[in-house]
Amino acid sequence: MSVTGVAAVVCAGGAAWLTVGRDRGLRRARAALASGGGASPGDAAWRRATARVTGRVGHEWWALAAGAVIGLLGESVVPLVLGAAGVPLIRRVLRARDARLEGERRAAAVIALCGVLAGEVRAGRQPGEALRSAADGGLGVVDAGAKAGAGLGGARAGVLAAARFGGDVPGALEEAARGPGAQGLLGLAACWRVAVDRGAGFAAGLERLEGALRAERDQRADLRAQLAGARSTAVMLAGLPVLGLLMGSALGAAPLRVLLHTGAGLGCLAVGGVLEGVGVWWALRIVRGAEER
Repeated sequence: MSVTGVAAVVCAGGAAWLTVGRDRGLRRARAALASGGGASPGDAAWRRATARVTGRVGHEWWALAAGAVIGLLGESVVPLVLGAAGVPLIRRVLRARDARLEGERRAAAVIALCGVLAGEVRAGRQPGEALRSAADGGLGVVDAGAKAGAGLGGARAGVLAAARFGGDVPGALEEAARGPGAQGLLGLAACWRVAVDRGAGFAAGLERLEGALRAERDQRADLRAQLAGARSTAVMLAGLPVLGLLMGSALGAAPLRVLLHTGAGLGCLAVGGVLEGVGVWWALRIVRGAEER
């Protein structure tokens, strides 16, 4: 395989990844612009169909496409099989990432809920009325109110019903706290119990809770930023075998043919793949363990 062929494959893969990675809103905007102006109806329909297809194809399927390309270049079915096996693994990783991001958004919404609720109580409203107002808008700040209401998640209706009809609001908040990123609602439930049962200052407790949750979030963000270098190093080291293959191809050693068509090459590929996977898993496990602590 020549250097030109390798460069073409790398460029095509990068272009495909960037194309799929763009957000859907930009694709819809381009499709809408393509339908007007000087574009022909056929060209506009083709662009809309392309945007619709690329919007539905997940990133994990590009592993299969890469396996197919490498299989064609190496004249072997092994890369295609490995690419197909990587699809569910990559999908699992992407789902875990999406769940983590959703948890972070939920945690930010819980912090906003505590802040808006404290403001409502400071304004003289009763706790139940303040909670309903904070979830629906809160002191006229629509954006903050909408974000605060998202902190209750799917249990929003149950919590608001308990607040409206005199139900067990702390119990409803504890039920809502079972979702990822909503653990701060446990503190809100505790503040509610103390304020209602013992007559303690509800607004002051909410403000302290908001400050504690905000400090914890900032600490996690700072730790994640400090660990970003270690994570990037692990990923970079995992990509070194690919760089070795490219260098071997540039030198004319035909590494794909050796790896895919000889017994020693297949053995090295199997052992190297296992060691590569274990190494990446172990490095990322260390990073995740540091984040959790």
